[in-house]
Amino acid sequence: MPPIWSGTLTFGLVAIPVQVQPATHSHKVGFRQIHLDDGGRVRNRRICELEDDPHPLGMDEIGRAWEAPDGTLVPLSDQELDDLPLPTAKTVEISGFVELSEIPGEQFGTPYFLSPQSPAANKPYVLMREALARAGKGAVGKMAMRGTGETLAVIHAQGEVLVLQRLHWPDELRSADDARPRGDVDLTEDEIQAALDYIGVLGDLDMETMHDEYAAAVQDLLEAKAAHKAPPMPAAPEREAGGVTDLMTALQRATEQARANRGEDADVHHMGERTPAKKTAAKKAPAKKTAKAPANRGGKRAG
Repeated sequence: MPPIWSGTLTFGLVAIPVQVQPATHSHKVGFRQIHLDDGGRVRNRRICELEDDPHPLGMDEIGRAWEAPDGTLVPLSDQELDDLPLPTAKTVEISGFVELSEIPGEQFGTPYFLSPQSPAANKPYVLMREALARAGKGAVGKMAMRGTGETLAVIHAQGEVLVLQRLHWPDELRSADDARPRGDVDLTEDEIQAALDYIGVLGDLDMETMHDEYAAAVQDLLEAKAAHKAPPMPAAPEREAGGVTDLMTALQRATEQARANRGEDADVHHMGERTPAKKTAAKKAPAKKTAKAPANRGGKRAG
């Protein structure tokens, strides 16, 4: 895949020619719009509203403009954007370093791979990668991409590559106050321990085992319809009738089921054997932003 940006990454007085490459791709199934009456394809036509007999326009005939408050359109060309006196237009200049865990999870945006532009860039590239890996920090800087303006980014080491993760600007983040529970919530130590038991039994997840079953099912359905075959009908997961409202019972059953699925002894420690539970109240408190490292931060290469 061709790079989407080329420029220079500055690390102190070291200049590293780099390219930015997409780090992800989508496996979503694409659909087209059709006319339900006859199955004909519906297309979006780009036309000029000032023409009496408009014809579809090619991309080379279309530009961009800003609409002023009075409705006036102010044209802006690609060249005018390229000529803006921004040092970040072709350079990512590092402003400082942060612990990745200090960046709120909701601030992370799209990830990209950074790659050296030439063999001469390999040594400074590896130097920066190793320094960031040993320091356990991310390098924060700004860059400008045509069409998206200036963006904030953090660069961190991941295995053998440098990953550039776009960040939302701090003033773009909304307060989490409206998302937190209202009022006091009473939890017992037994209820908390039951949740911890379930977490412990289920164990750490291997992210490589996670797959989009919906996309796969849609693809199977489409292929069957295209071949005029009966669509596959996967069995629906079994659900308990009624539903359990008691937290303790629900967590105990979930823990027993997780152990049974792993072929382990399904017996769990009965909550009644613990010392009498004390009530702990989750009081109202200012919401704190939970710090998260970006996905795929570990030694494995993403993709």
